[in-house]
Amino acid sequence: MKSLEELKAIREKNQGEINLRSGHEVQTGSKYRLHVLVCGGTGCTSSGSQKIREKLEEEIKRNGLEEEVAVVKTGCFGLCALGPIMIVYPEGAFYAMVKEEDIPEIVSEHLVKGNVVERLLYDETVKGNNEILPLQDTQFYKKQHRVALRNCGAINPENIEEYIGTRGYEALGTVLTTKKPEEVIQTILDSGLRGRGGAGFPTGLKWKFAAANQADQKYVCCNADEGDPGAFMDRSVLEGDPHVVLEAMAIAGYAIGASQGYIYVRAEYPIAVERLNIAISQAREYGLLGKNIFDTGFDFDIELRLGAGAFVCGEETALMTSIEGNRGEPRPRPPFPALKGLFQKPTILNNVETLANIPQIILNGASWFADMGTEKSKGTKVFALGGKVKNTGLVEIPMGTTLREIVEEIGGGIPNGKKFKAAQTGGPSGGCIPAEHFDVPIDYDNLIAIGSMMGSGGLIVMDEDTCMVDIAKFFLEFTVDESCGKCTPCRIGTRRMLEILEKITNGQGTMEDLDKLEDLAAHLKSNSLCALGQTAPNPVLSTLRYFKDEYIAHIIDKKCPAGVCKALLSYKIDADKCKGCTLCARTCPNDAITGSVREPHVINQDKCVKCGACMEKCRFGAIYKE
Repeated sequence: MKSLEELKAIREKNQGEINLRSGHEVQTGSKYRLHVLVCGGTGCTSSGSQKIREKLEEEIKRNGLEEEVAVVKTGCFGLCALGPIMIVYPEGAFYAMVKEEDIPEIVSEHLVKGNVVERLLYDETVKGNNEILPLQDTQFYKKQHRVALRNCGAINPENIEEYIGTRGYEALGTVLTTKKPEEVIQTILDSGLRGRGGAGFPTGLKWKFAAANQADQKYVCCNADEGDPGAFMDRSVLEGDPHVVLEAMAIAGYAIGASQGYIYVRAEYPIAVERLNIAISQAREYGLLGKNIFDTGFDFDIELRLGAGAFVCGEETALMTSIEGNRGEPRPRPPFPALKGLFQKPTILNNVETLANIPQIILNGASWFADMGTEKSKGTKVFALGGKVKNTGLVEIPMGTTLREIVEEIGGGIPNGKKFKAAQTGGPSGGCIPAEHFDVPIDYDNLIAIGSMMGSGGLIVMDEDTCMVDIAKFFLEFTVDESCGKCTPCRIGTRRMLEILEKITNGQGTMEDLDKLEDLAAHLKSNSLCALGQTAPNPVLSTLRYFKDEYIAHIIDKKCPAGVCKALLSYKIDADKCKGCTLCARTCPNDAITGSVREPHVINQDKCVKCGACMEKCRFGAIYKE
């Protein structure tokens, strides 16, 4: 690749195919009449999308449609709750929960006859009479604005020419041929882009610091070690649009004067690793990585480093230590990585989502990005929406969107008529947002003000059946397991906090334990070496702040209000409802239920193991827990 003109020629060659998937008509230059996009992300792959794609190709061949219909493997579409997913363009027919046995009908009816198979459509898109509501007009998608995710679910991530067809690598070519490094940095500064990995540090400022430090070698690192429970934002970008990360890293390398990049990705992401390897190989083949890129004399290459799944390696200095081949432990700061990072050379580290914004900022201008979001939190944010919500999946919304909009409108609300209780953002480092802050606009500063944090973008929704003490214990268990053990406050302090929470959930806690929790939390925050230990108390502190009554109920009343903590539960039988059918007694694994046929039964609390099997089997609603 020697010039932007060569890049433009490839883009124009693929423009017809890209346009067809945007809902344009066939006369835009596509070689095919129809495109069938099948999700190849981890979620849909785990539910059988690969076999569905193979069956689809088999049926297309059997019907002689190879010259008319293209089958495209893509990344995640976002609506993970409805996988496996398939979309047929140009109609935009969104088929959800597709099974292998559905494929012959889709091919014979839709691909051959042009009749949409309504029974398989995502219900919100069904208008009837072979008409379909555009996907962007549905509840899940209409409030989203895709920047980092713009190509996920839209292109084949294993085909570099499809990425180029969406103006891919044009930003790199533009900066190399028309901009000075300091101009690139100023553009990122003016955009207001902040790190999407959790801390929210201004990206342009990080680049500026590294550029100012002179060295014979500098490095660009990408943090793809996504360790938060329930988070899969970075994985989805790597699986659906890997070239955007490579392009952004090359731009960053030019801006700071680096010639080498490393992507640190966890080995538990095999699809992401495979597609990154393919993308790197293709970029080298096209001259977009390696020596003399765009004939400008700029050299930049990228290598992968696989992580073994240690949560602490999400911390920048621990990540760099791991890349160097050592045990992943954090280093004291200062000096900061911009001065002494990887191999003691000036280094910048950005996470996947941060980098995914860079090419679009270059192409569209700093003001385009800065006009989105809020005054201090510009642009969009990707969230992995999970938990007690109808539409679990991947969402990208402008900063400033309220939690209520995300949960009730995009997420479709809480299932089974339950009430919203709280949402956890920031994973083990974040905090719980209670219902009283349901209308808080989501941005960096607002979340910190209410005791939570943005984090990398995990968003777990909880309903009234969730025990907040148990939630705090869950995240602390995770932190205890993941602590690297290098510093005493984190290694010992998190374990002492967990022991107190276990006492409370077992009904053995005292009111003095709450004071001890707060004292330990303060000590961890002020004395831990890295952010893992400094933020570990956040789930405990936020639940104490907003749900202290639940802690008191566990301690004073020896009750779990949500009925979750087993040690504080007791199963009982309502004598007025019990028909004496004996099903509960026959189901009980410990023979704890006694009673005669057609007579009310009784549960022996000393023998009851609180498994709940009796309650599940009772057909008369006679068994309850308190």
